Amino acid sequence: MGGRRLTLAVAVTMLAAACATRTAPPLPTVLTYPDFIYPAVPRELASTRQALRVDEGWRFLQNDDLAGAEREFVAALKGSPGLYPARAGSGYVALARQALTEALAAFDAVVQAAPAYVPALVGRGQTLLAMQREAEALKALEAALAVEPALADVRRRVDVLRFRGLQEVIEAARAAAAAGRLDEADRAYAQALGASPESAFLYRERGQTARRRGEASAALSHFRRAAELDPTDASSLVQIGELLEMQRDFSGAEAAYRRAFSVEPAAELGARIAEVAARVREARLPAQFRAIEAAARIARGELAALLGVRLEETIREAPAQEVVMTDVGGHWAASWITQVARAGVMEPFANHTFQPDGPVTRADLAGAVSRLVALLAVRRPELRPSLSAKPRIADMPPGHLSYPAAAAAVASGVMSLVDGDRFETARPVSGREAADVVGRVRALAAP
Repeated sequence: MGGRRLTLAVAVTMLAAACATRTAPPLPTVLTYPDFIYPAVPRELASTRQALRVDEGWRFLQNDDLAGAEREFVAALKGSPGLYPARAGSGYVALARQALTEALAAFDAVVQAAPAYVPALVGRGQTLLAMQREAEALKALEAALAVEPALADVRRRVDVLRFRGLQEVIEAARAAAAAGRLDEADRAYAQALGASPESAFLYRERGQTARRRGEASAALSHFRRAAELDPTDASSLVQIGELLEMQRDFSGAEAAYRRAFSVEPAAELGARIAEVAARVREARLPAQFRAIEAAARIARGELAALLGVRLEETIREAPAQEVVMTDVGGHWAASWITQVARAGVMEPFANHTFQPDGPVTRADLAGAVSRLVALLAVRRPELRPSLSAKPRIADMPPGHLSYPAAAAAVASGVMSLVDGDRFETARPVSGREAADVVGRVRALAAP
């Protein structure tokens, strides 16, 4: 009998020990309380077992195990009464339970011990908001931002609190903008900003209004101020990039897009960065290249340069051919002419001349396009049917010498027929048309 009692006592003791040392779960993929700020332990307090329990308590809390979280925080404080991050953790547990008076007392105690401790300042602000003490909540959250300006969610909440009194003005501005009364909207935004000139979202919205009014300079100024006040404002950074791109300040546009991408990575933005970066490189190219798009008619050397610069990777991937050309030495586009000729995209004439100053017709352009589509089809099998397609072309029978190239260019979507489904093989090509065609080939080449 005594032996059984001893065994039972040991079992109870082991069970209690197991419960007391229960392992904290990993953080969930989606935090239960995403607005709570992790109570980080300062370096000078981080070497104790109690400091580890703060992290374990946080994991219990974010798994919504409030009892487990409280147990760890209380144990940490018991072992180290001055460990204020544990007290902040207890404050968050109380806030999660809606025990607001208890939560406020915990956060107040931490702020008294460590006035610049951000998790407690934010927790105090959240508790005061729940208690509908908005003025005090605003001061607590502003104090947190003074220590850690990068708290984007806190900044947005502060903005809302600051301007709750101006809500009617802001709503009036938005309503006027939505109705197209842009002058009225601008005046209302100016009034709101006059009351609080540190609001990033108001500058952003005023910038959008200015842009709709066609005031690019004012819009740029507003967006820049918004991004200065809120470095995480990706929307304003994108707008800055677009406006600078319109002004052909490609270096500035690239910098703005890259900042936006660092905040909110997106495939579309990555593609825009690549496009603008290419424009930056083009701005350093010879003046003859920069003049191509404005030309009413382009020459073969200009087309070769356009292809060599904007389709550089595709040209580089092509198997190199041996070519002999006797008339390209000294031409400003000589290196690009050589590249496209070796790639087989633009071929020299039978007499070994390239004739870089010769005109480019739509038939010539179609020939280059069909060869490019054939190169791309090696790794893009879905393009292969366009190489054998036979679309109806009103001014070009299938037996025409240029029909296969024109058919491939049309079937791939790179070149279009003109009025009456004609191709007009002999028509000269403008710089704008050539640039558009090259852009469509680039789109086909994109992964």
